[in-house]
This record gives sequence, structure tokens and C-alpha cells, in this order.
Amino acid sequence: MDIFDEIDALREQRNAVILAHYYQDPDIQDLADYIGDSLQLAKAARDTDADVILFCGVHFMAETAKILNPSRIVILPDMEAGCSLADAAPGAKVEAWKKAHPDHVLVSYVNCSAEVKALSDIICTSSNAEKVIDSIPEEQGILFCPDRNLGAWLQKQSGREMELWQGTCVVHETFSEKRLVELKVRHPEAKVICHPECEPNLLAYADHIGSTSSLLTYATTTEDADTFIVGTEAGILHQMEKARPDRHFIPLPGMDESCACNECPHMRRNTLEKIRDCLRDLSPRLEMREDLRVAALAPLERMMAL
Repeated sequence: MDIFDEIDALREQRNAVILAHYYQDPDIQDLADYIGDSLQLAKAARDTDADVILFCGVHFMAETAKILNPSRIVILPDMEAGCSLADAAPGAKVEAWKKAHPDHVLVSYVNCSAEVKALSDIICTSSNAEKVIDSIPEEQGILFCPDRNLGAWLQKQSGREMELWQGTCVVHETFSEKRLVELKVRHPEAKVICHPECEPNLLAYADHIGSTSSLLTYATTTEDADTFIVGTEAGILHQMEKARPDRHFIPLPGMDESCACNECPHMRRNTLEKIRDCLRDLSPRLEMREDLRVAALAPLERMMAL
């Protein structure tokens, strides 16, 4: 058997569901049962009836699946697949920050650890962040963690004042404004689409700003253009090209042309071989203390209720 056949056989044997983020390699996207952004995958994890959840993404995503599915086995191809945003917000420091602002609500972006989720009043994703902020009374102070760029964009969209944690995404902060301008000169008809994790100077050029799924929808359905400069992790281009092979999608490069700076190094740790092995061995397996899981579940359920 080739490796795809091996994975299919193990998936059936284990009664496993494979969830994959848009930022995975194309081969992994194509073999997944469900593909999506953080919100879509959280819902898929919540609603599955599989015995095993194989999460092709990064550590905080697998944690979210475990929080929502305590009785199911949750496995991750590479336990070292982390996230610069989650790493930027250690639980102890966020707890101290929250204690220093006792009258504020803590809104945490889903790209954070289970410890930070447990400290939070409500979780958001880039798909529903505006709705989450709008649900908070206007007189209520807001702490937003950990992405300062998403937080700044939300401030602009909502007109709300917020205290922002100073974390950033290692991919989105490296996109080059100079290279964006060069691409716009070469492709004046192109629409610029950006994820709100991008720096504000990049977002100023954007024709559309939104979550990964929102960028996909816009780029494949709008009739205003056939060429798009895409300011997010380059993995999403696979789905764009599959949906609209007649269109031209240009990944926004980083500042260093010699590196693959528009690819998340953590997402790319997952491979077909690791997927096969973790289905075979049911390892690495995500485990979590029940008190932590229950505390982290509450703000996730508040998000889901919206």
C-alpha cells in the first residue's frame, strides 16, 4: 500500500476523523475529513462521533478538541507543532495581567494555551471576534490577548478601547509592505486580501480583511477581480486554486526573499508519515487535567453560544 492507502486503512480501523487546518500541506488538506479555520474545526471537533480525533494543525487546536471532547482520544502528528501567539502569552503572566485589571473582561483569541483559556471570560476566533466584542456591554473594560494586531483591528472596527497583550504571529508579522507595493504596481487590477493578524501598515492596503475562511470565500466568489494578493499563510492558496482554477492567487512574500516566511514552520511539522504513525500508535496523545479542561470549556461554550 502507498501511504495514503495506509492512512485510509488506519482511519477506518480506529474510527478516526482527520481534521486539518487550511495552513497544512496540500496533501494533508486533501486527505482530511474536515478542513477549515479555527472556528470551523472547533465545531467539527464538537460535533464528531468518531472515537479518535486526529488534529492536523498545531498544539492549541488539539487542546481545544480535547476540551470539547473529554472522552475521545485526541492525537497530534507532532506535539512540538506550537504557535508563536500561544507561546507569547504564558499563563502565569496573563493571570497577573488580569489581576491588575479586576474590572475588565478577558477576551482571548483561540490561539492560546488551555491555561489562558481557563483564565478567560470568553474566547474568540478571527471569524467571530467582532461578534464577541459587540456582545460585551459598552461600559465594560476589555483585555484582549494575545494578538495585538487582531486586537488593534478590532478596536478600529468596534470603536472600543481595549488593553492589548503584545503578542504577534511569526508569519503575519513578517509580510513585507515593500513587496506588497511592488506586487500592486505589477498587478494594478489585483485585490489585496489580508488576515487581521497582519500588521496595521499591511491592512491599510487591503480590499478585504477577514478570517482564513472569509478570505477563501471572498477570493473565490467576488466578481470584482480575477487576481488576488493573499496576505496570510500560503497553505490557503491550495483551496483557492481548487475552487477557482481560472483565477490568479499571489502569496504575499516576507521581507526575506530567501526564506519561506509566508509558511508557518509549526504547521509544516506535520507530515504524511507522522499522520500514519500516530494513527497506528495512537500517539502522541493529548492529555489534560479535568479541572483545567472544565475551566477552559466555559469560555469556549460562551463563544459557541454566540
